[in-house]
Amino acid sequence: MRRFAPNACLVIVLAATGVCARADENKTDGGSSASLVPRARIECSIKRKPGEPVDPPSTAAIPRNESFVASEHFKEGIAPTAPVKISWLGATFVRRFAVKAEPADDTSLQTHVLNKSSNAAEILGLLGARAESRLGDIWCLLTLQANGETGALQTSSAPNIFFVRDGVGELGVVDALWGGAGWEIGASPVGNQRAWTPGTRVFSR
Repeated sequence: MRRFAPNACLVIVLAATGVCARADENKTDGGSSASLVPRARIECSIKRKPGEPVDPPSTAAIPRNESFVASEHFKEGIAPTAPVKISWLGATFVRRFAVKAEPADDTSLQTHVLNKSSNAAEILGLLGARAESRLGDIWCLLTLQANGETGALQTSSAPNIFFVRDGVGELGVVDALWGGAGWEIGASPVGNQRAWTPGTRVFSR
């Protein structure tokens, strides 16, 4: 099991197509390169209060100059009052990413679907300069699907992956998986040879 939450609110514009995915622990086939299919672009805000319009006049849940502090949001807990039900947080995620603080900005993410078994380095090579996203982006999407609702993130026991810099600036893979009782959040090095299988949903800027 895996994951956690804060009191931020978001608004999303989504026109996504449902896609199933799974991850296994095998290496990629014969060094073949990854293949990504672009899907919907998603808009999300962690600064708007519930019920606020997309273009609020002035107030915001998180002021523009305030930081998003990961440890204040990503916490294990599946109680009905949890902002996001998180049933498991991996040790690597806690050690490398929970210590991070980022600017609290609105989120605009591109979704992709992996259609060939590929490791993180291969996927990065296809995404290029826009590969990186942030923990605040992940949190924004999680808040919209706090109890495993349908949305941009897959909830079919299949992974959603993001490339994020950790507390010391090193790029890593953060994966979010709906485990039934809550979200499971893990992390792994970009150099890990784990193969993400066809159908994995990949998010980038």
